[in-house]
Amino acid sequence: MKTVSRTLPLAAAVLACFSTLAPAADSSAYPQRPIRMLVGFAPGGGTDTTARALAGKMSERLGQQIIIDNRPGAAGNIATDIAARATPDGYTILMGTIAALAINPALYAKLPFDPLKDVMPITRAVDSTNILVVHPSVQVGSVKDLVALAKTKSLNGGSSGVGGAGHLALELFNLQAGTKITHVPYKGGGPAMVDLLAGNINLIFATAASSVAHIKSGRIKALAVTTAKRSGLVPDLPTIAEAGVKDFEANNWYGILAPAQTPRPIIDRLNKEIVAVLNAPDIKAFLFKQGLDVAPSTPEAFAAYIRSEKAKWERVVKAAKLYHTN
Repeated sequence: MKTVSRTLPLAAAVLACFSTLAPAADSSAYPQRPIRMLVGFAPGGGTDTTARALAGKMSERLGQQIIIDNRPGAAGNIATDIAARATPDGYTILMGTIAALAINPALYAKLPFDPLKDVMPITRAVDSTNILVVHPSVQVGSVKDLVALAKTKSLNGGSSGVGGAGHLALELFNLQAGTKITHVPYKGGGPAMVDLLAGNINLIFATAASSVAHIKSGRIKALAVTTAKRSGLVPDLPTIAEAGVKDFEANNWYGILAPAQTPRPIIDRLNKEIVAVLNAPDIKAFLFKQGLDVAPSTPEAFAAYIRSEKAKWERVVKAAKLYHTN
């Protein structure tokens, strides 16, 4: 299968925008009207849930309503494009995701926006923990056991669909562990989990929300989490990197951005208020129950993370020979 990729100039990093910002704004006067937060997925999903959880307290701290504007489609590309084209005045922000900002530039032959130039990071928001789970019939007790078995026996792994977080976690695992586990795509994470529970597939890189109850009941077996750090949801589980696959990290993250050229004082004000909201105990507890760990950051740290994630997933997409027509 032919790989179609769109390589974006890494030299034009997001932070380069900081030196060409619009004239400094009086952040003390901002905001003076409601702020729109674009969400690239339908109501009810993890991205939307996170946006709505933050919106109430953001409104309290900023003194203006935060209006959630759901623009689903093309794995977040539609909402990201709208944000990239919006007036850079602080009244349009984006709940961005790993999909549109780091994966889609490699998956799609052509995008109408450049995630490193056309949107400006404010803060990383949350990390979504995925868990490597296997059916009990797979006779392994650790990630190292799984790698050894996969090198001697044909195994398969399900996901919510081609190009999704679970699929790319599997491809990254294959690339870094030297395995050839076959991908089995489904139309959503639910059907994939049903087939795993039935023993029709061997493993899944599942969301914590969809898997923890089945892990506790013994219907599936958890080996490790995909994130760089252990999760408080399953504190006894090692990371895949700890368990033997060096430098492995597949983090289904979300973060908040604004159109490029948004004045830095406004970016700083938004960062201050959103980070405070993310650190609020009730917000942390609510998101934790959704399988999300808060991960506030500086704009610079988030920009660097986007660059590193984009480079990593471009490498994985090319190695797996994936593509997506626009």
